[in-house]
Amino acid sequence: MSQLDLFANTDNAPMGASVKLDHGEYIYIPGFFNPSESDQFFNSLRHKVDWKQESMSMYGRKVAFPRLIAWYGDDQMSYSFSGITLYPSAWLPELLEIKNRIAPFAGVTFNRVLLNLYRDGRDSVSWHSDAEPELGRNPVIASVSFGASRKFQLRHLHTKEKIDLELTPGSLLIMQGELQHYWQHQIPKTSKKVGERINLTFRVMS
Repeated sequence: MSQLDLFANTDNAPMGASVKLDHGEYIYIPGFFNPSESDQFFNSLRHKVDWKQESMSMYGRKVAFPRLIAWYGDDQMSYSFSGITLYPSAWLPELLEIKNRIAPFAGVTFNRVLLNLYRDGRDSVSWHSDAEPELGRNPVIASVSFGASRKFQLRHLHTKEKIDLELTPGSLLIMQGELQHYWQHQIPKTSKKVGERINLTFRVMS
């Protein structure tokens, strides 16, 4: 198959079932947090998180990331990617509550979270994988979404197979197995008018 819309095709992929891929797997649970919870978390995190506008070097000049980011965790372990280094802030109560809610479904105890604030359809994240050495072998990454829905895409590094998911508010996406070593993912830009979206990607780092 060249492309699969699993949000629409629920007969082939039951909600919450593990979807096996060519190297890797994921679980997608829309509505993991109910609409009231989702709205409350969005409003709280939008105002309490220490959002930052980071920039990266590209072709000899500084370019602002097309989104705002924040990094929270258990201790002062830094996280480096795209030429920047982040140092974690202490957990907010809301982040701990979300972390504790999703941990039983992910089967791991997360100790870090990267937050992204997509302000409109122009904000995005380009193709990448979360395969840094400090994440360990076959990392489990749990992605939680609040606010506006956005398209999420997976692309196999070798076969170029592509999978589209619509990440709706309150949804939980768990990526596991070999997925980070064989697949990339992105949130593409869109010309559609969309509201703000907060995404939390929980991970285990050592």
